[in-house]
Amino acid sequence: MSDLTFMGLLTALFTQPFLRMALFASISASVAGGVVGSYVVVKRIVFISGSIAHSVLGGLGAALYIRRVYHVEWLQPIHGAIVAAILSAWLIGTIRLYYKQREDTVIAALWAFGMAIGVIFISLTPGHNVEMTNFLFGNILWASRADIYMLLGLDALVLLVTALMHRRFLALCFDENQAALQAQNIKLLYFLLLSIVALTVVLLIQVVGAILIIAMLSLPAAIANTYTQRLSKMMWLAVIIGMVISTLGIALSYALNWPPGATIALTATTVYLLNMIRKKG
Repeated sequence: MSDLTFMGLLTALFTQPFLRMALFASISASVAGGVVGSYVVVKRIVFISGSIAHSVLGGLGAALYIRRVYHVEWLQPIHGAIVAAILSAWLIGTIRLYYKQREDTVIAALWAFGMAIGVIFISLTPGHNVEMTNFLFGNILWASRADIYMLLGLDALVLLVTALMHRRFLALCFDENQAALQAQNIKLLYFLLLSIVALTVVLLIQVVGAILIIAMLSLPAAIANTYTQRLSKMMWLAVIIGMVISTLGIALSYALNWPPGATIALTATTVYLLNMIRKKG
């Protein structure tokens, strides 16, 4: 594309059907990403999110293997991703709460285990595994209506649980001891928070892929956190920032013929670094 002007990019976004679908998908994912990402940043569990994101490769590979080898046509890789993400989140929570192990060691082990299982299943799966490449690196330009409906469903579920549990999550993130004194079930809340993080990870995998997911989950919220200490305001800012980054990333990827997931992640990182430099100055 030779026309790199703002209006040229804007026109392309709203005249090309596949770009409209990609834009809608990325914006819808940014809503849950901004809200849940704020919890992740405040609670300082960014690397737990990274572990969940990478461990889902095992679920993706297993689902694709079962579909191809046993001809279970209704089974999609994203279904395996949801199961693997939830199980990974619960495993991390169980080990942290009941076995008192170092979280960083557990995260490293789970990260490696999920990736290894995924690689093994992919190698055993017959045929071309283009679908796995899309989930690893993101390919939002190929989003279908079914993908959009799944994104919206997960988005609605994440936002519903967040709305119902926000005050309790707030207490959990800022002062677990005080929450316990208020007779809150800390363990249940922690598992529920990790489950919401897991579902959001699956949402964002559709946009930027498993490898680059930390960028879109944590960076918009981290940028928003430099402007406010109030969590509710931070969430709204993170959602808006995520939408702007996604839109700009898709426009740039289309203009420069770059991979969309990588371009969105690169845009998020660039905006974060520029904001940090501006704050330092």
